[in-house]
Amino acid sequence: MADDLPVREAFLAAARERILFIDGAFGTEIQNWKLSEEDYRGTLDLGHDQKGNNDILALTAPHVPESIHRAYFAAGADIAETNTFSANRISQADYGAESLVRDINHESAAMARRIADEFTAQDGRRRFVAGAIGPTNKTLSLSPDVNDPGYREIDFDHLKDVYREQTDALIAGGADFILIETVFDTLNAKAGIMAVNEAAEAAGRDVPIMLSMTLTDLSGRNLSGHTVEAFWHATRHARPITIGLNCSFGAEQLRPHVKTLSDLCDTLIMVYPNAGLPNELGCYDEAPATTAALVREWAAQTQVNVLGGCCGSTPAHIKAIADACGALPPRPVPVQPVRTRLAGLEPFTMAA
Repeated sequence: MADDLPVREAFLAAARERILFIDGAFGTEIQNWKLSEEDYRGTLDLGHDQKGNNDILALTAPHVPESIHRAYFAAGADIAETNTFSANRISQADYGAESLVRDINHESAAMARRIADEFTAQDGRRRFVAGAIGPTNKTLSLSPDVNDPGYREIDFDHLKDVYREQTDALIAGGADFILIETVFDTLNAKAGIMAVNEAAEAAGRDVPIMLSMTLTDLSGRNLSGHTVEAFWHATRHARPITIGLNCSFGAEQLRPHVKTLSDLCDTLIMVYPNAGLPNELGCYDEAPATTAALVREWAAQTQVNVLGGCCGSTPAHIKAIADACGALPPRPVPVQPVRTRLAGLEPFTMAA
């Protein structure tokens, strides 16, 4: 039975049978609760304003992320992302909450694990928990000072340690995978990969990595300048269980880049786009049926293995996507010829 299999084997077995679904946005769903600063703060004695610190709700108002997890599982999600996009020492410094990083991540993972297991127990379909790690607001590849191109705010080892602290807590809390998502700087992702590998070794267990790149323009590059092909070449050594795209744009704009990854990568493809492009007020108007119809085009062409939503998506979007794509066959993972594959900003493959 799949429930008896190790996580990696169980996930790959499920992905051979059908398209899987990851949940949708957390930030925009939390905004709908219209929480006050006091709601965010709870009983914590912190010297900074906590309004907008979504990650800390695992400690101060756990009923909010719990409700969102349940809504996404009820909508058909197979995978829950932990509400930990900014639950790292760098990002939490903005809220004076660096000392709470371990608690936030552990409790967020434990919450998602408990709810995932509840839904698994109801129908026997295994649900998974992806410990979400965001990019932070720092970049290793670019200088924040236009007058000093060589300057960096942090170095590789520092960011690796930041990710390691977060990863250790997510694993201890019960995460199945670590999802390094919204990657705008490929070097940041490499620091995350090293942190996960170290944490997995320390925990004495296999912790599959999920990677998800975000594009900064329609040419298909991230902020550090890498194309989707170059990003794959630069991270393939990590043997991620999934690779793909999230955030950036809506599904319409991601179409050519999804095809590129689908043709290139010998692992599962996971894509979770925004619900269209934001309007002039910064809100996302794309209806669930529209998003579902767009991602169904990828599914119908067997280009994807895992689908979901990012900014602006809701449980209704995930339900519409699951309903539209659930009966379609998953993308078969291609076997690529053995080649030396390198990357600068562009990919390079040595001829046989």
